[in-house]
Amino acid sequence: MRTLERTPEQRDLGAAVRSVLARHPGAAAWSPLTGRVGAAALAVPEEYGGAGCGSVEVGVVMDALGGALSPVPYLGSAVLTVGALVAAGDARACARLLPDLAGGTATGALAWAEHGSWEPSALRTRAVRDPARGWLLTGAKEHVLPGAGAGVPEVVLVLARGGAGAGTGTGADSGDGGDSGDGGALSLFRLTGPPAAWRIRSTMDPSRPLAELALDRTPAALVGAEGDGERVLARVRDLGVTALAAEQVGAAARALAVTVGYAGERVQFGRPIGSFQAVKHRLADMYAAVENARGLALAAAAADAAPGPAAAAGSACGEAYSWVAGEMIQLHGGIGITWEHEAHRFFKRAHGAARLFGGPSAHRARLAARLTARPGPTGAR
Repeated sequence: MRTLERTPEQRDLGAAVRSVLARHPGAAAWSPLTGRVGAAALAVPEEYGGAGCGSVEVGVVMDALGGALSPVPYLGSAVLTVGALVAAGDARACARLLPDLAGGTATGALAWAEHGSWEPSALRTRAVRDPARGWLLTGAKEHVLPGAGAGVPEVVLVLARGGAGAGTGTGADSGDGGDSGDGGALSLFRLTGPPAAWRIRSTMDPSRPLAELALDRTPAALVGAEGDGERVLARVRDLGVTALAAEQVGAAARALAVTVGYAGERVQFGRPIGSFQAVKHRLADMYAAVENARGLALAAAAADAAPGPAAAAGSACGEAYSWVAGEMIQLHGGIGITWEHEAHRFFKRAHGAARLFGGPSAHRARLAARLTARPGPTGAR
């Protein structure tokens, strides 16, 4: 049975990431994180230049990034893009793309959500096989986690519908597999030409902008088996939710620590406000929420982002962080609502992150669907 305790190596990894973030604030941390620490290579298999680690090690990095509210593109590139390539099982695409993603010389993005939804049923982007030009994609994607800059990342993966159905493609990254058709199955593609438009949109959380992607017969290459996109998406979603849960716990823990520190320094009626019983109770509730969320996040990572634990962590950690961030502002009083104080940054990250990949209610719905789909005992009604 796997333990939820971190190993000395994992603790050293977290310390290394926090050290880099302290020395290189903001986006400047990306280069040392990928070069010196090797954070982007953690989830990449060893045969493609990576460390061959899993969700536990990724969670260690995300926890540290959350505590610093770091804007580096780790979630979109090192988790979603790498996870999609590995899940697709396309050896040629992996050999071509993963080494650069692992080394940080390239960043990636997975274009997934449409029409305000992360659900596969909402995806309408079309893939058509042209005899002369290969695969062409048409549609619009939103809520894309961008790469390291404002421009189009070096690797852009897109989920689209089309082709002849599951199992008919060759899966070669060159884009020469699969037949055209009117099938509605999802497949994973890599853009091989510039999109019609790529726009970075500001969000409530300025440290996590999101991009919109427009495609108009944009050339692309099939990645993995044609029609296998829904399976790949299910795996990537669980990986993303598990990694995000670790970030949310790291940020919530930091918000709690800042609030406890303030409660010990702020004096009212001749006493630190942290000595008042009402404040103690609220801080204790915040601590309980953080630790409950931490347990679920660690369990999901230890299960390698299995669907059930991932959904449970996604539901609990998003809500816990949002509540803790709100309490942080309340317990800081007047200073907590000022632009100069960092409390608003935790609040904005909390509510922005809570909507990624579907939000807590969507995770609970997925978890409920899994539980109700399980067969009961023999003779059970």
